[in-house]
Amino acid sequence: MDCVTFYSYNMKTTTTLTLFLLTLFVSCGTRNENVKIQWVDDLQGDFSFTQKWSYGENIFLNQFGQLVCDGLCDEALDDMRDMNGRILKDSLSRYYQLVDTTHFYHSISSQAQCYEWAGTDFAIAYRVGDTVRCYTLCNVATHSSLQLSIINNECIPQIELNSVSPSGLQYFSYKSGTISIDSRMWKKGILKAEFDFMFDDPDNTEEPMWWKGRIYTRIGDSDKADSL
Repeated sequence: MDCVTFYSYNMKTTTTLTLFLLTLFVSCGTRNENVKIQWVDDLQGDFSFTQKWSYGENIFLNQFGQLVCDGLCDEALDDMRDMNGRILKDSLSRYYQLVDTTHFYHSISSQAQCYEWAGTDFAIAYRVGDTVRCYTLCNVATHSSLQLSIINNECIPQIELNSVSPSGLQYFSYKSGTISIDSRMWKKGILKAEFDFMFDDPDNTEEPMWWKGRIYTRIGDSDKADSL
């Protein structure tokens, strides 16, 4: 499964491949150990991260107080700014028709010790049959994605690394840990969870690989998993 780079112009294509490979992982039975879910009526903890938001990864505020696209952007945008980077007055309306300045609210707060990880603020959850799958989005600096498959009262965690190194795509299986899910929010179609997982790293047995944090995200349909 390709690790999703948030907000890139080809996000829909990448997400489609993500869903296909995550489905393949589960359906092929490559499970090692599952973690039993602890269902609670009212999961406590700090979920204030859901009030925070970010612009798309390639959207920045320039020195003139204008939101501009820098990175993977429509080439037509370059002609709408002057030599100093200011958006031309007569191009403002057209510029913001091409640039997405949506506020994306955060859906995960976590810490991790794994390869090529610099943090992530977004998690996507979707339902396929009796299974709910969830994965964290990557970005320009983070290439590891936490992936969860929730089936009945069990969760199957793994880490996917889509490395920039020659090693390429790698998976790290669950070793031990816990996950608690709010049962009332689950019935409302929201994954509200707290987790603390350890993972196997055959190439480095000296340093532990782990991921822990909280998730709060709406559970969508599989064909809508590319929308936040």
